[in-house]
Amino acid sequence: MNAQVWGQLGCLGLAFLLSAVIGLEREVRQKAAGLRTHTVVGFAAALIMIVSKFGFGDVLGQHVTLDPSRVAAQIVSGIGFLGAGLIFVRRDAVRGLTTAAAVWLTAAVGMAAGAGLWMPAVVVTFGYLVAMLLLTPLADHLPRSKYAPSRLRMTYLDRRGALRRVLEECTRRGFTVSELSIEHPPDQRRPLAVSLLMTLQGAGHLNELTAALSAVDGVLVVVAEDTHATLG
Repeated sequence: MNAQVWGQLGCLGLAFLLSAVIGLEREVRQKAAGLRTHTVVGFAAALIMIVSKFGFGDVLGQHVTLDPSRVAAQIVSGIGFLGAGLIFVRRDAVRGLTTAAAVWLTAAVGMAAGAGLWMPAVVVTFGYLVAMLLLTPLADHLPRSKYAPSRLRMTYLDRRGALRRVLEECTRRGFTVSELSIEHPPDQRRPLAVSLLMTLQGAGHLNELTAALSAVDGVLVVVAEDTHATLG
C-alpha cells in the first residue's frame, strides 16, 4: 500500500476513535443514541469524505470535471433526518435535542478526520466533552427564571389537611400554583391516597421545595417532572 492509502486508513482510524469517545459519553448517560450509533455515524462520515475526495479520480479527463464537495455535502442533509428521529415531544417537554446535536457533531468530526483535518477534529471532540461534563453541572446551578414552569407529581393521604399545608409551603418558598389536577379516590368513606399534579412558577429552588413537601405530614411521594427541553 502506498502512502496515500495509509493516510486514508489513518483518517478512518481517527474518525472511529473520536466518534467512539463522543458515543461513550452518550452511552454512560443512557441516551437514545449511544456508543455504537455515534461510532458508526462518524466512521461513515469519514469514509464518505474520503470517497468524495479520491473516489472519482479514475473518471476525470479533459471533458469530465467534478466538484469534490458535492458528495460530502450530502452528509449534512442525511444527518438531519437521523437527528430528527431522536427528538420527540411529550406534553410540553422536548427530549433528545442534545443527543441529536451530538450525532450532528459526530458527523462533522468524522468529516474533518476524513478530510485530513486531524487537529480540528480532535479539538472539537475535546470541546464537546468540556461542554457535556462541565457546562451541564454549571447550567444546573444557574438561578431559575421565575417564568420557567415546574411540575410536581405528588401522592398524599386524603382528609388530613396535607393539601392545604402543601400549598402554604409552595407559597412560602416563592412559588405560585398555575395548574392543579387532583384524582380523588372512588371511596370517600375512609382516607385514601390521592394523586396530585401541580404546575408551579417561581424563582425558588425546586429541589428544596420537593424536600420540604416530602416532609409534610400525610404526603407519601413527591416527584419533580421536567417541563422544558432536556439535555437528552
